[in-house]
Amino acid sequence: MLTIDLHGMLVNQALKTLEKAIKDAPKGTEHIRVIHGHHHGDAIRQMVRDPNQLRSRRLIRRKQTKNPGETILVIDD
Repeated sequence: MLTIDLHGMLVNQALKTLEKAIKDAPKGTEHIRVIHGHHHGDAIRQMVRDPNQLRSRRLIRRKQTKNPGETILVIDD
């Protein structure tokens, strides 16, 4: 599983980082763990979980975990 930490980024920076990570993820990668934070990561968390903001042909779905500061992206290899 690939992990991307978006702490300290602006929403636009985080979006570009995630789009590139999804696009460049190696063949066989099925999940990307996105660490966006909980208390101060609200705007980034909303962007990650909103299908109208984060888009990719490889992105199949988003999974919320028990940790409110992370989201798992399921991608197509």
